[in-house]
Amino acid sequence: MVRKLAIALACGLAVFVLSSISLLGQETQVYPEVYKEVNHTVSPPLKAVRTDTFLGTNGQHVIPLRPITPHEIRQAGPDPVLQLTSGPLVSTTAGLNFDGVSANGYAPPDTNGAAGATQYVQWVNVKFAVYDKSTGALLKGPIAGNSLFANLGGACATYNSGDPIAQYDKLAHRWVMLQPVFTSPYAICIAVSQTSDATGVYNLYQFTAPNGNFPDYPKLGVWPDAYYGTFNMFSGNRFLGNTACAFDRAAMLAGNAATMQCFNSGYASLLPSDVDGTTPPPAGEPAFFVDFGTNSLNFWKFHVDFATPGNSTFTGPTNVGVAAFSEACGGGTCIPQAGTNQGLDSLADRLMYRFAYRNFGDHESLVVNHAVTAGTSVGVRWYEIRSPNTTPTVYQQGTFAPDSQYRWMGSIAMDKSGDIAVGYSESSSSINPAIYYTGRVPTDALNTMEAENTIIKGTGSQTGGLSRWGDYSAMSVDPVDDCTFWYTNEYLPTSGSFNWNTRIASFKFPSCGGTPTPDFSIGATPSSKSIVQGSMGGYTVTIGALNGYTGTVGFSVSGLPAGASATFNPTTVTGSGSTTMEVTVASGTATGSYPLTIKGTDTKTSTLTHSTQVTLVVTGPPDFSISATPSSRSVVAGSGTTYTTTVTALNGFSGSVAFSASGLPSGAGASFSPGSVTGSGSSTMTVTTSSSTPSGTYSVTITGTSNSLIHSTTVTLVVTGGFSISAAPTSQTIKRGSTATYTVSVTGAGGFSGTVSFSASGLPPRSSASFSPSSVTGSGTSTLSIKTNKRTTAGTYTLTITGTSGGLSHSALVTLVVN
Repeated sequence: MVRKLAIALACGLAVFVLSSISLLGQETQVYPEVYKEVNHTVSPPLKAVRTDTFLGTNGQHVIPLRPITPHEIRQAGPDPVLQLTSGPLVSTTAGLNFDGVSANGYAPPDTNGAAGATQYVQWVNVKFAVYDKSTGALLKGPIAGNSLFANLGGACATYNSGDPIAQYDKLAHRWVMLQPVFTSPYAICIAVSQTSDATGVYNLYQFTAPNGNFPDYPKLGVWPDAYYGTFNMFSGNRFLGNTACAFDRAAMLAGNAATMQCFNSGYASLLPSDVDGTTPPPAGEPAFFVDFGTNSLNFWKFHVDFATPGNSTFTGPTNVGVAAFSEACGGGTCIPQAGTNQGLDSLADRLMYRFAYRNFGDHESLVVNHAVTAGTSVGVRWYEIRSPNTTPTVYQQGTFAPDSQYRWMGSIAMDKSGDIAVGYSESSSSINPAIYYTGRVPTDALNTMEAENTIIKGTGSQTGGLSRWGDYSAMSVDPVDDCTFWYTNEYLPTSGSFNWNTRIASFKFPSCGGTPTPDFSIGATPSSKSIVQGSMGGYTVTIGALNGYTGTVGFSVSGLPAGASATFNPTTVTGSGSTTMEVTVASGTATGSYPLTIKGTDTKTSTLTHSTQVTLVVTGPPDFSISATPSSRSVVAGSGTTYTTTVTALNGFSGSVAFSASGLPSGAGASFSPGSVTGSGSSTMTVTTSSSTPSGTYSVTITGTSNSLIHSTTVTLVVTGGFSISAAPTSQTIKRGSTATYTVSVTGAGGFSGTVSFSASGLPPRSSASFSPSSVTGSGTSTLSIKTNKRTTAGTYTLTITGTSGGLSHSALVTLVVN
């Protein structure tokens, strides 16, 4: 995720180290760190580095440092596996749904967690917590991540860098907790519990980061022969490629000295395979690693030999073609949110954690996901890969994007029956970031997911210039029943920055692990609908029969605003089918966005109920607003000026708006170009005045009219007094040595009463000019005399006669011909 703590320390952030680890309850045995590095580099070109730093207030920090591809992966044409529709609501039974660790001064939260035998452990950035899996009750924490390593001492106990992973080893029933140290000398800290109790004793290990480099964005997978980790390695800000490491699982479970072996892939952001279920991979099978390329997945195999490190191998990549895709947001930031222009980071330049593995006996499957462009929005691209150790094959794939919302930051897993679930963040310009999930069962059509369900709808958007979001989320499978999915991700309760919450939710497919119980699912489309005050609109509510359900479902809705009502037609659905929920909104209903909960209830038992949520957006009737700029103009009487009049359409208004102006002074007029606009647009109002227009300040009302809709705005027109000047005759012819005269007239306008003085230019050589009188006040005349002598050069001359009064100046032209 980020170099959080290293930079935070440089900025003076206080870091507290606990002197004892109350979480453990007893002394922890400490084992010395021993490791072996095996370095191997492949030749493909390394990817570039993007470094961003944002510092909030009050010690809040987000310092992302992550690689991006040098060339954006962009596919021409539509996504060939884009799923634009979905069936009934995903057929799962809800379990727990509660808040996890909340904001701790860092962003993004790096939300992840896992389910164990009786507990759920969530590690969010620099703190982790332990919850009772049956009730959601908090058992321990939130507690600083580095406190887990207090009895180990050294860098792991001193520094709390975040970017953590909380895993449960289902094959050994142990917790595996990993956190890097982002302060030099860089380290990798791993704690392995001695029992299935996350509040108990841990075997603690500190490994020096490979080659002493910076181990960013760690990911962890459990495999029978090792715990496998991946790290985006940096030397300073230079990206070195992703390094895959194997940690001696057998030694760490036994609490013995442990070694690690590492290979550098030369690529970026690999994910290690992670076992789900209790059936391990076939004996001796290597661990698998994956990233994506242009319309492909790249696969590696890691075989480790801790006894003879020289026998360890890291082979690949094997390139497997997938349906063409484009990275969401070009791999960067473009996810919109309601109520703000602040976009969120898609993190679409990499696959999303986890790369979940399952051995079904007759076949092996791995599932993984990432965010891709989906038409005009963003969707979750998911894959199921089979035969990974022979010829990796994409068994099925799809891009889940059933509407225009943006879906990203996913995590995917598969239960023991082959049901798949994927959780993700969802946002758009009309909704706050929310947490949703979808899924499928083996009998669904290949490459498709069922309709999504809500875990929690966010009630705030991230602001304050903070684009970083999530970095990862986590979908895990309960190790006890191997059916229940547990998902955790972030959301915001109110708009702001560094104020995120996290959510933990569980659910399962009823058909997993036993005889299915007849049940039904409920879904509704569209997910959001706008209805104008005083009108109505409909939603389609669909009931899906599950496991042979034949009962009758009745409907109700809650959350309607005052003045709104709803009816269902038909009022019940038997088995499977749909009904229309017609919502009527009164003219007095307040505008705004309202979440509605539609509940379906089995009419016979009254206890079998399911619900789904939609959004009702109440808007005003189509209308327009009018404005004008600038708010004030000044003109001299007799001249003109312009204003720009703008019409803005509201609530889908598309009518024609005609303009008029009132309040103009006498002698003034106004015209509009164009005279009307349709929908939204602008017109130029030109105001003219005459010399008789009196000086003064006038409020001019500009009115826009569209049938019965009338709106207006006002501007100010300031008219000041002025004058004009003219001369007669316009031409005189004289002989050298003679005098020519012109009558110069000054005409005042707008109550002008200033004194106008005169001057003349353009005179022939050896001539002179005089005015009588030399000035006039208000309006009047003066005689201009041009005197020549016998040596004046003959010719035709254009004379400029100028009248000046303070800052006002006007001129008239006359012609003088000298023979």
